[in-house]
Amino acid sequence: MTYTDVMKELEAAGTAQNRKVYARHGVGEKMFGVSFENLTKLKKKIKTDHDLALRLWASGVHDARMLATMIADPSKMTSSLLDAWLEEIDNYVLSDAFAKLAEESAFAREKMEKWTRSKDEWIGRAGWQLLARLAMSDASLTDDALEEYLKAIESRIHRSKNRQRDAMNSAVIAIGIRSAALEKKAVAAARRIGKVEVDHGETGCKTPDAVEYIARVKARRKTKGR
Repeated sequence: MTYTDVMKELEAAGTAQNRKVYARHGVGEKMFGVSFENLTKLKKKIKTDHDLALRLWASGVHDARMLATMIADPSKMTSSLLDAWLEEIDNYVLSDAFAKLAEESAFAREKMEKWTRSKDEWIGRAGWQLLARLAMSDASLTDDALEEYLKAIESRIHRSKNRQRDAMNSAVIAIGIRSAALEKKAVAAARRIGKVEVDHGETGCKTPDAVEYIARVKARRKTKGR
């Protein structure tokens, strides 16, 4: 599909209702309001097209950028390109989609270490979301390293920016469900952290209690015999 074809499809798939919903989640006015379901359908049709992804990102349209993260070739995401894209992100919806792409790149660990040190809300969020993803997928990430991140989260979470706190909480959960040994460490850290206050705006979203969430996952795994 050409860039023009894709942009026409995105515009046609957008709805006023979705635009209202996304606006409540912090997405700016430059959007069509395309559902994730329709983005996924387009991704399946296009598969991987890195050049197209670059053009879609350059458009600055939220929906096009979401699709760009889905069809970009992770092997072609350079260190500088990852940083450049992240510098332009200004909402958590796109930040989380971007973290998935970053996880599949060759620079995932390097960027996670860099971005989690950032005080910028969106760079920091991407870093902590990337950590949460890697805690579940990267077997080479040691328990000792993850324990150090738990300590960092515990010391910084309450003075970090709003959407960073949300992602840090997700990272605690991900570390806690990685293994039995880390579960104890994460639960202990979560109890010391206490309630994590996140302003979700005019949405029905709530910040999950890490201790309760980890316990539910453990119970579900036990039921499934894992």
